[in-house]
Parts: sequence; C-alpha cells; structure tokens
Amino acid sequence: MKKYLKHPIFKKLSELADASGTEIYVIGGYVRDIFLERPSKDIDILVIGNGIKFAETAGKLLESKVSIFKNFGTAMLRYGDLEVEFVGARKESYRLESRKPIIENGTLEDDQRRRDFSINAMALGLNSKNFGTLLDPFDGIKDLEKKIIRTPLNPVETFSDDPLRMMRAIRFATQLNFSIHEDAIKAITTISERIKIVSAERITDELNRIILADKPSIGFNYLFDTGLLKHIFPQMAELHGIEIIEGKGHKDNFYHTLQVLDNLSEKTQDLWLRWAAILHDIAKPATKRFESKHGWTFHGHEDKGARMVPKIFAQLKLPLNEKMKLVQKLVQLHLRPIVLAQDVVTDSAVRRLLFEAGEEIDALMLLCNADITTKNEYKIKKYRSNFDLVKQKLKDVEQNDQLRNWQPPVSGEDIMRAFNISAGRAVGIIKTQIREAILEGEIKNSKEEAFKYMLVKGKEMGLIPAEPKS
Repeated sequence: MKKYLKHPIFKKLSELADASGTEIYVIGGYVRDIFLERPSKDIDILVIGNGIKFAETAGKLLESKVSIFKNFGTAMLRYGDLEVEFVGARKESYRLESRKPIIENGTLEDDQRRRDFSINAMALGLNSKNFGTLLDPFDGIKDLEKKIIRTPLNPVETFSDDPLRMMRAIRFATQLNFSIHEDAIKAITTISERIKIVSAERITDELNRIILADKPSIGFNYLFDTGLLKHIFPQMAELHGIEIIEGKGHKDNFYHTLQVLDNLSEKTQDLWLRWAAILHDIAKPATKRFESKHGWTFHGHEDKGARMVPKIFAQLKLPLNEKMKLVQKLVQLHLRPIVLAQDVVTDSAVRRLLFEAGEEIDALMLLCNADITTKNEYKIKKYRSNFDLVKQKLKDVEQNDQLRNWQPPVSGEDIMRAFNISAGRAVGIIKTQIREAILEGEIKNSKEEAFKYMLVKGKEMGLIPAEPKS
C-alpha cells in the first residue's frame, strides 16, 4: 500500500508524527477511493491524541494556514491542491433526541467502530513502524469487492445514533452503483421516522448529491422503499401509485418522474434542470380527475405545479432565488413543446413559446425530450420526429424574429411621446397589441414596423399623434 502514499505530504506528516511520538493514520474516503481507483484530493488524518494540536504543528512545518473548528474537534489546512483534515480519535455516545454525540477520547479501534460504513472505516498507518499498513477490521475491502454498503456495527444502532447516515447510505449506493446490505435496509425501514431530527439543510445536501448521480433513480427507489421519502419529501412520495376506475388506469407518476430524471441526467449535470424534472408533474395527485368519456385527466397540473415550487423549495431549504424561478418556469411550460410536437407546428405558436421561455428555451426542450417515456415505438418515433420539427422551427423563428429575451421595440415612453399622453390604460393596450401582432406574425419585430402599427392602433382608439417638434 506504500505506493499509494507517494505524495510528499505523507512523508512529512510521518516524520512529524515520529518526532513528536504521535500515532497517526489516513482514514476514510481517501483510503476507500484508492481501491475504487478514484482520484481524491481530500485527506482525513486520524490522530491518536489531540488532533487540533497536531494540525497546528503540521501547519508550521508545511507553512500552511490552519483553520480550527473547535465545535467539531477538527482542524483543516490546504497543501497544494489537497485539503487535509485532522481529527483526534474518539468514541461517541448519543442521546435519543439528538444526533449530536457526546465525545470522549478514544483509540483507533474506537474511532473505526463509530464510522458510518465498513468501506469508510479502513485506515492506513503513517508512522514509520506501520507506514502503508492497511487496518480493515470490518472487511471494507470485501464490501468494496461485493459492491455493498454495510455498517460496522448493528445498523439500527448506527442509524439511530446519527439518522443522517441513512441518507448517506443511499447516497453512496447511488453514486457508486452499490447495493445496500439487507440488514441495513431493514434498519432504515424500521427507524426511518428518526430522520425528522436531522435539519432540512443536511438532508437536502445529501438529496442533491443523489440527484447529481449518474442514475438518480437508484437513490429515489431506496428512499421510497424504505419510507424515508414520505418524511423528507412527501409531495414526491404522493406521486406513487395507480388508480383504476371502469377498467381505466393512469401511469404511475412516481416511476414516470424517475424515468424523466434519468433521461435528463444522461444529457446534463445541471442540478436545477434535474429539479425541474423531479417537479414537472408534482401537482398531478392534486389535479387528478376521472371522466367516464376520457379516463384520467390532470388538467392544469403545470400551473398548480409551478405554484407549488416556492413552497417545496422553502420546505427543503433550497435557494429562493433565480434557481427557484428557473425551475418554476420550466414546470409551468413543460407541456408546451409536447403539445406543439403533437399538433401542427405554426410559426405563431413557436413565437409564443420563445417569448415565454426566453433564455430557458434550450433547457425546456431538454426537459420535454426527457419527458417522452412511452414504450410505444410508433409514438416515440412520431414524437421524436415532431420534436425535431419544433427544434428547427425554433431556430428559424429565432433567426427571423429574435424573440429570445424579447424587449418591446416600442416602449411606453415612445407611445406617450407619440400621442402626447400620460401613463395609463391606453399605453398598456397599445403595448399589448404590438406584442400580439409580432407574435402572430402580422408585423416584424422591428422598431420601424412596430411604430407604424402603433400609430394605426392609436388612431383607432381616438388618439391624436403629437405634432413633431420644430
């Protein structure tokens, strides 16, 4: 294992540890990632003794500034492109109502026992006497080979002590495409309600990492099957299920949403686009109706879904800024390109879509393409073909009319000056008429044509053009 410790920092820390009579190890993710053959720039150094004191000494040796986090008993420094964190070995005990541990000094074995998973409990010795020696008391190597997530101790104890570990188990399984050990699955299912003592911020941090994985559906299936999803994101859990009346059923909107999310994840790493995929049908349970003639309908789910977005973002402590507004807009408009693709694609309809979507038009088209999840090959070919037609129309109309992030070619001030009137209802009416004429293709999106049109509409309303100033 010595070959994996060739970076100069390991030799420097080893020499410092020997000189000060301190026992140290590299532990956790860095060791795990060696066996996964993944590059890692985060190094956790376990110190048997005072981790912060050792970090301060190391900072002087490495000429690096040390950041100390007393509340967590840790210290961190940067060395080149590495981020190195130091912590003293400890053992932990927990109160039932809190995930904040009571911490005591401990041994290497104590510290490995408190780790979340066997694959994160492996350590490599850094002192000269054991440099590069692997200490793997919970068979983390075997679990990596089997591609399984397993806790070092009884999983009920591990997860009950710190319920966030339930989310972390699912996140690691999703990111690594591993399975979760059946005992761990049973434990999560049994005590899933304990996730409620964890802050929304910490839960959402793990949730976002699941969403950013190559195949997020792995994680969401675990979240649903264990019961965690109904506690952390009940609106999504409510998408699950099929109802049948008079022999007519609807698709399971939970699994449809996961398929859309996976489809989109193949095309983009954008977190907020992926959130739009998750929320695009979120209002279907609230808008579901059965009509004997038509079967199941979800009329207006895009409008109601868009109105639900701010509340869900607030609930999950997601940012209530332009990211939320992007998701809201995509949810609101997600049916529009699909409707176009199913019907005759007119320039007027494309202009309106461009006008409403603005700079988000490309993101919207990605989402809508991902929303085609039918298994009917004929329908898929038809939709894809029509989608290509919509994309070409968007390109052509954009080149001709330049409606992306559209600004009125004639402003309210222009109208007021032209007719020598004050701000009021007439100005708004004329602005709307100009916009509609451009979107319908009656006039070009140019100041000259819009100004002429304005004069005509103003006269129809009884407005008199102002005399030109001499």
